[in-house]
Amino acid sequence: MSVPKILLFYVFAPLADPEALRLWQRELCDSLGIRGRILLSKDGMNGTVGGELRAVKTYLRKTREYAPFAGMDAKWSEGIGEDFPRLSVRVRDELVSFGAPGELEVDDNGVIGGGTRLTPTELHDLVAERNVTFFDGRNRIEAAIGHFENAVIPEVQNTREFVAEIESGKYDHLKDEPVVTYCTGGIRCEVLSSIMVNRGFREVYQLDGGIARYGEEFGDSGLWKGSLYVFDKRLSMDFTDAAAIVGRCYACDTPSKTTANCRDLSCREQFVVCDEHAATVACPVHEPALREEALRASDLHEPALRSALTSIATQI
Repeated sequence: MSVPKILLFYVFAPLADPEALRLWQRELCDSLGIRGRILLSKDGMNGTVGGELRAVKTYLRKTREYAPFAGMDAKWSEGIGEDFPRLSVRVRDELVSFGAPGELEVDDNGVIGGGTRLTPTELHDLVAERNVTFFDGRNRIEAAIGHFENAVIPEVQNTREFVAEIESGKYDHLKDEPVVTYCTGGIRCEVLSSIMVNRGFREVYQLDGGIARYGEEFGDSGLWKGSLYVFDKRLSMDFTDAAAIVGRCYACDTPSKTTANCRDLSCREQFVVCDEHAATVACPVHEPALREEALRASDLHEPALRSALTSIATQI
């Protein structure tokens, strides 16, 4: 019986020819029937792929046979089947798009000058000893359905907004305090912690393996609250059946962990929504135009509706 699995992975390492690696990765995934998203840059590789368990295990083994990828961080989760519509393998200037491609420094051991890595257990030890500030390295919608208790959640919609957000001065009071960055699988906080160190934050830590690894160890019995936003067909995942619902519907404030895009197909803004409002949500920019369009459609259909009703009445 086929068992669908999802693999979340990344590795920072200097790569001399990312384009050649892109071709190899695409061919490898195609040969195994694997779909998902893989990004490469001169600084390493990052991806999420899904497929039948044996195929994904083979993919991980063969990828780690390439020396720079031998230490690749990898985390597993349950898939639901056809979790990705297609395979995308691309080369970009940045592995994570913070908008600062010349700033990140990487060697064979990973990111240079980043935060101090903490395992989930070491994180608990630090929290028990110190007054720690958690700093979310994801966007506001990801954080809306799940986050660490009392975390700072920057008001950003994507990673490109982080540099300006950090340089705004809002968080300067934390520069002499212990700050723990975290993200989904660990890659964004690798870069974010480096950016923060470069801007004068003196005691920066990063959750090694991200929320995904923390959930593997502590589930919902630790410091994490809510659901984990994921970038596949599932949209979110819970570590246990006891996961709290911390999100609130944009339209009616009902507790929810569901997210949806604005109904305008050109808009990328997302919202937390309940089942009732999932198909009707729209951002403040596009909502008036969509409402007007609906009214016009209603006006156009009204004469035809009256005519149909009249025709039916004469036949009775």
